[in-house]
Amino acid sequence: MRYRELGNTGLTVSETGFGTIPILSGNVPVLPDYCSPELEEAVDIMMQAYRMGCNLYDTAIPEEYGDAEYKLGVFAERVGRENIIISDKARFMDGNDMFREVARSAENLGTDPDIYFVHQVDEKNQEETFSRYGALDALYDLKKAGKIKYTGIATHYYSVAERAAGDSRVDVIQTSGNILERGIMDRIAGNDVFRSKGIILNKVYAAGCLLSVFTPSELIGGILHWPFSCALIGIGTVGQAEAAMKEDMPQREYAFEEVTRRLSEHFSPIGCTRCQRCVCPHGYEVHIMLRQYNYYHLGKHYWAMKKLRMNIEEVFMKCRSCTERQCMKDCPRGLMIPELIGMIYEMTL
Repeated sequence: MRYRELGNTGLTVSETGFGTIPILSGNVPVLPDYCSPELEEAVDIMMQAYRMGCNLYDTAIPEEYGDAEYKLGVFAERVGRENIIISDKARFMDGNDMFREVARSAENLGTDPDIYFVHQVDEKNQEETFSRYGALDALYDLKKAGKIKYTGIATHYYSVAERAAGDSRVDVIQTSGNILERGIMDRIAGNDVFRSKGIILNKVYAAGCLLSVFTPSELIGGILHWPFSCALIGIGTVGQAEAAMKEDMPQREYAFEEVTRRLSEHFSPIGCTRCQRCVCPHGYEVHIMLRQYNYYHLGKHYWAMKKLRMNIEEVFMKCRSCTERQCMKDCPRGLMIPELIGMIYEMTL
């Protein structure tokens, strides 16, 4: 296992970290793929990752990650709390709510988390999050009080990540990226404002979708050239831990065209990197719809179709009548976005 500095925190973290969604048990409305191991098996899985050098374990409150927070706490006690770094998160943007959730997380874990994130910050809730008395303010106060060591913002939006990078209250940013959806990390790599922040990367397997075409070594090795601190991998079995934590993971920089060529052996992918420059004048998030098309063809049939059917007809009608076509003008890959939206709409009928 190799290690990297976590921004200016002073922490050294394993290049690959442990994402705890797959070890939750029960019926929790998160991504549908999890392994539901019992407590002792879950601890054994985390212990195997630790033996292979993993020292960062990421979790979230029960409403998002079920009993994973509790299982991680048991593991932390057994392995020795001082030997691992725990990052935790809650999807609350109000400061009072965040104070409550950090206290509850500490109780569930049986220890104080090292890093605590405001989870799922997006372009609609960011004002509340960053405002005075918002969730970030609460985390900053909790850091000063010694209840957590470092503050974080977790987001799938480049604009929010950039705002967090420029905020002195933020120590660590958690965002997403993989060899297909590389747009956010490509933009981070070219922006000096991120240099002082720790970057934790998730969705390296694209919620497991890319594993149907690429191996774990290809997916992890293909992102190692990016300037992140730790890549989180969702792990639910000992075998998955061994695949993700393999010693001396080979680094390989894939051209985007090579990735889409590999995918095209299975379906006709939309060549969107999710750079999020395709700003729609009507407020629709084009990149999410293009992503769900790819996810559908990579095996997430139910999940992707459910997401698409929420508003694809409305988007299609607006897109068809739009004359500005700003999304196409701003797309660095020159995608014919109105035609793609029409294709996706036809797919959902």
